[in-house]
Amino acid sequence: MGDEDWIELKFRLADGTDIGPSKYSQLMTVASLKEKIIAQWPKDKENAPKLINEVKLINGGEILENNTTLSEARSLPICELPGIVTTMHVVLRPPLFEKKKEKLQNDPPMKSQCVCCIL
Repeated sequence: MGDEDWIELKFRLADGTDIGPSKYSQLMTVASLKEKIIAQWPKDKENAPKLINEVKLINGGEILENNTTLSEARSLPICELPGIVTTMHVVLRPPLFEKKKEKLQNDPPMKSQCVCCIL
């Protein structure tokens, strides 16, 4: 593969720290990229993601879909600069299921109530 088949990326976390830069194949999907981000997640950070669905990648103001390849993401104008490291922003989605489950276990059971309002 030539140099044109690779893209250099770094990932900016919410607290301003970075993962990378590293070179990635343009044929790599966003889902594969998210797996690599999870594997490289700083060990000293709390709330590290466990699943790719907990991670959102933002490039040029657009959220990248898991089935998109990096070459498709490069169609955004911000990625067309040769020899420049592209920064993608990483946003975590909190795992809602665990919070709901925890809340249900800690809260007393609710009684069925019915409220009517006649105007």
